[in-house]
Amino acid sequence: MSVRGGRLLARGTAAGRAFVRGKWGRRLRRIAPVVVPVLLAIADAVLVNGLKMALELGVSVVAAAALLLRRRFPLLVFLFTLPGLYIGYIWFAPMIGLYTLAARRPGRVRLGICAVLLIAAHFLPYPISDFELTAYRENTLVLIDACVTSAAPIALGLLVRTRRELASRVEDLTRSLRREDRLLADRVKTTERARLAREMHDVVAHQVSLISLQAGAVQVSTADEAARAGARTIRELSVRTLEELRHMVGVLRAEDGGQEARELAPQPDLEELPRLIEMSALDVTYEGGVVAGASGAKTVERAAFRTVQEALTNVRKHAPGAQVRVRVDPADAGLRVEIRNGPPDAAATVPALPGGGHGLVGLRERAQSLGGTLEARRTSDGGFVVRAEFPYGAG
Repeated sequence: MSVRGGRLLARGTAAGRAFVRGKWGRRLRRIAPVVVPVLLAIADAVLVNGLKMALELGVSVVAAAALLLRRRFPLLVFLFTLPGLYIGYIWFAPMIGLYTLAARRPGRVRLGICAVLLIAAHFLPYPISDFELTAYRENTLVLIDACVTSAAPIALGLLVRTRRELASRVEDLTRSLRREDRLLADRVKTTERARLAREMHDVVAHQVSLISLQAGAVQVSTADEAARAGARTIRELSVRTLEELRHMVGVLRAEDGGQEARELAPQPDLEELPRLIEMSALDVTYEGGVVAGASGAKTVERAAFRTVQEALTNVRKHAPGAQVRVRVDPADAGLRVEIRNGPPDAAATVPALPGGGHGLVGLRERAQSLGGTLEARRTSDGGFVVRAEFPYGAG
């Protein structure tokens, strides 16, 4: 075979496999179990009775054609096949009918009666006048053959039905095990969430409470007005931190962490933005072009607040002494937030504040979850800009 011929043969084989896997292949797999038994029964009728039009061939063909309805009416179809066995001496049609009855309607009494009917149709000759009662050996062999012919399709049908039921039970058991695994994972997650909540409360709340107490002591004991104002700010920030910590602990302790858990305490919005800027201890110019609560989209306002809060924290960490401008303007059916800072002051002391480098990543994920965008980049003058847009429809 040439190379070209081999390629054509490979393409033909691939096309054949694609045909079997395609729409026509699916139709063929659906039709074949219905049509093939009928064709086998017709072939059995023709081989036994020939093509001569007679009563035997007619009854046998009717019995074979009845197999088309064997899945919907298994008992009735089996009864239609018995004359084909009794008169036309065909085997395939009644055996297939009895198999279908055992697989779909496995009643003991029903199967017992149908088995006796098949044995009788097989054992008794047509016409009945040809029956010889004294032929003991021949009658015994025919009776054994009839019993085997009756028992085999019943056993196979019951086996197929049992296998189908076992497969269904295994599938149900698998789904149940998966559901139990999910419940166990949720239980472990809830337990771990409660443990983290306890540790957060024990460690962080204790430290923040000490900070608040120390700030209160400085506020009372010092005579310096600037130090007193700073201590007051520290104490207010400590109280706010404890409130947010209490809210987060409630979320962690909630069983499902859903919407109800997220709404345990009021969340900051644009109304709190001036206060946040005032307590940031930075040189901030605030340009607010949106009235808080005017849009009714509290989720968007909370996202804007958190964006400004994280940006100011980054300025405090990485650009101390820099001038900052915060703008909140209405955008196209949404809200635009921009925080721009200049280069850091070389004379300012860089605070040793811890950071994980995930703040902007979290802000970008929050913006994307609301259907918005977030841009963070350096500017040509050595500063940094964070710009976010949030659509009101997401809130």
